[in-house]
Amino acid sequence: MNDEAPDIQTAPASGESSSQPDVSHEPVAAKKKSKKVSAKAAAAALEGRIGHKFADPALLATAFTHVSALKPARKRGDSYQRLEFLGDHVLGLVVSDMLYRAFPNADEGELSKRLADLVRKESCADVAKSLGLFDDIKLGQVGASASARLRKSVLGDICEAVIGAVFLDGGYSAAAQFVERNWTERMRKPRRPLRDPKTVLQEWAQGKGLPTPVYREIQRTGPHHDPQFRVAVDLPGLEPAEGIGGSKRAAEKVAASAMIAREGVAGGSNDG
Repeated sequence: MNDEAPDIQTAPASGESSSQPDVSHEPVAAKKKSKKVSAKAAAAALEGRIGHKFADPALLATAFTHVSALKPARKRGDSYQRLEFLGDHVLGLVVSDMLYRAFPNADEGELSKRLADLVRKESCADVAKSLGLFDDIKLGQVGASASARLRKSVLGDICEAVIGAVFLDGGYSAAAQFVERNWTERMRKPRRPLRDPKTVLQEWAQGKGLPTPVYREIQRTGPHHDPQFRVAVDLPGLEPAEGIGGSKRAAEKVAASAMIAREGVAGGSNDG
């Protein structure tokens, strides 16, 4: 049923036809066409940044859909979460293969450390940022500040979901090409120390005759689904150092890195 009543028009005289075209629906049709063209252009631009043209566009849309954007009738499986699970394992396999070929003299321990560094959420988020995927994430109705925080917190997940979508759409070869394009440089030049900063700081403290560093939570802010922790690390005779992260462990690592950098601890420099 049409909610808008048609305009009342005078019937033309017998034998005459109206010279006025029916334009009552033209603006609506034009808007729909414009939106469709705009959506296609946006999808094409996104595919260009990813480097893969999808045979199934629905996979690409799902990879960017946060669970908060789903209507109540839809299942959580319609969000990016299942694709993220798949992409996480595809990424691990491709990077493992890359490392195996790139470092023929590395033992299992070194390869494992390099792998852990390259596939962590922060590394995936860096790739997502470099591809400009931030604004393509589909969220539900949240405030502007909450939206920005949420988008930032799920960037790594979105990157893994994209890998999963590319794998399903184009197979292992397409997914491997995506990973190799975006991880090769990172693999050649790690963006952080291969050793955990907390371990580096503890070994340095023991060498100085100091006790094990103590980490304490100073503050927790943000909503339950996207918390931010502020943690300080203490060592006798030294000023505390602080760090902020999306988990206590992440904040502790940042705090340890801050103290390492301040005290000039050997082997604790951060390459990224």
